[in-house]
Amino acid sequence: MSKISRIEMHHVCVPMSTPFYPSWIPGYPQTQVRFNLIRLYTEDGRMGEAAGNAFGEEREGLGKLIGPFLLGMDDEDIEGARKRLREASYLGWRNAWIENAFWDMKGKRLGKPVYKLLQTEEHTVERAPVYASTGELRSIERRRDYLDLIRSMGIKAVKIRVHDPAMKNDLDILKQVRAEVGEDFVIGVDANQGWPVSLIKPSPTWDLEYATAFGKGCEELSLAWIEEPLDMHDWAGMAELRCRVKVPIAGGELHGAWHEIQPLFEHGCLDKYQPDVTFSGYSVALRVMAECRTRSLAYSPHTWTNGIGLVENLHAFAAWEKSGYLEYPFEPPGWIPEFRDGIIPPIEVNPDGTVDVPQEPGLGLRIDERRLRRFGRCFYVATPLRVALGTIKEKGLKTALEIKKAREG
Repeated sequence: MSKISRIEMHHVCVPMSTPFYPSWIPGYPQTQVRFNLIRLYTEDGRMGEAAGNAFGEEREGLGKLIGPFLLGMDDEDIEGARKRLREASYLGWRNAWIENAFWDMKGKRLGKPVYKLLQTEEHTVERAPVYASTGELRSIERRRDYLDLIRSMGIKAVKIRVHDPAMKNDLDILKQVRAEVGEDFVIGVDANQGWPVSLIKPSPTWDLEYATAFGKGCEELSLAWIEEPLDMHDWAGMAELRCRVKVPIAGGELHGAWHEIQPLFEHGCLDKYQPDVTFSGYSVALRVMAECRTRSLAYSPHTWTNGIGLVENLHAFAAWEKSGYLEYPFEPPGWIPEFRDGIIPPIEVNPDGTVDVPQEPGLGLRIDERRLRRFGRCFYVATPLRVALGTIKEKGLKTALEIKKAREG
């Protein structure tokens, strides 16, 4: 056991050579991959890392918020770290992703990859099968080359986005893709209705009747799942939709705490649960897996954040003992491993349609320090001395001593 003695936070911005137009933000051209990286250092010299999604530089004050909560903590106290992060969320940002850095340290301390720490029965998983996850809305004319490419890569499953503003032709692209790839290829669909964003253009909003009609059409096409067909808080609607259509319903990607996901189980909303550990942390993912086992439901994490987020979720997927596919975000020419993965070696697909599961202790991130310096900026450093001096400067010596006394008490 060792205490957290230093915290570093970096904002990373990796420019893309070609704009990427995410279907979940209609009309928005994304030109960078952005995320925040945290590094926790212990007194005995170990380091734990994790990354959290970022739209811009909106979390510049994050270090000042979480620094006093985490400095001095025992690195083995994952439950305590999660509790403190939750307490910090009452005062500012939600940051469950930081919990994963403690798992990284635990794996390094025990000499095991994180996925083995998450398994119910420890065993080695060398590779994980993936499905190609599209991110843009494209016609079949612009999608054919992509379908040819992923099949040449050995990938045997794909997820297509639908988001027709007029809510008339969402099934058309799926019919055309099915005709293109044949009956044996696995096709899923993402409607992105869970958390609509109308930053540039209005985002279409489905109701239960439209989702039902869409689901019936998906039945005829033998689709493998429908992702986020309704608002993520419409528990009654999702439960009813699940009764009306035979295609499995998936969701839960943005839920960050167990109390947010629990109602989905209680109402019988989903067939497949997809919490992303960069939003929920591994502790919640473990509870979701356990509940899925109890109820004979499927689990496959959302991974569309950045390369480090993909690795973190790869460990969660490798801990799940049942079959399935891991989401592999891939939408050339913009969203490709070079830009998506940014400061770590690109995560490439093997000829058999799988990706390698890290076997190094911890998360096995292998961050390229040169690229981190090129694309990142350290915006916060905390040590006990720095925090103490900052408290004296902000609150005065008398109050700072009172805080110190209260902490020690």
